[in-house]
Amino acid sequence: MTKPSTLSGRRFGRLVAQYSQRSADGRRAWKCLCDCGTQIVVRASALTTGNTESCGCGKRYAMAATGRKNATHGKSRTSEYRSWSRMIHRCYAPEDVKFHLYGGRGITVCDRWRGSFEAFLLDMGEKPLGAQTLDRIDSNGNYEPANCRWASYETQNNNRRPFKREALNVNH
Repeated sequence: MTKPSTLSGRRFGRLVAQYSQRSADGRRAWKCLCDCGTQIVVRASALTTGNTESCGCGKRYAMAATGRKNATHGKSRTSEYRSWSRMIHRCYAPEDVKFHLYGGRGITVCDRWRGSFEAFLLDMGEKPLGAQTLDRIDSNGNYEPANCRWASYETQNNNRRPFKREALNVNH
């Protein structure tokens, strides 16, 4: 069996052990960094026995590879899921054509939503009739429960950052 003090810097599947700490139940645990960027706390025994090898993203990748993308929540083909997925992508994927307007400006997604579609759906609920898009109330704010709503295209277009009512100079 590996001594816990020797785990620092070691790789366990997609996880790299960073430093030792105690878990909520008082057992020795390790703060680990997953290849996907997520940090989690894992019991030392779960790392050394191979029971935990990722933050959960490994399971998601495996399900996707076998065509079982819906195995977790069954909602991956809904418009809510597409909104969530696009939100994550435009904030964290530099190759996204809109990244410069979101992640490139420092717009982020709260940890609760970034790591879980289920949490996003629980907080936002399903789109009401007439709502077509995910909208940030403060267009310079982050994606988080207090700053997001489902909105019509008209509402969102009126809330866009470049939109300036006073710049219209409409003469009647």
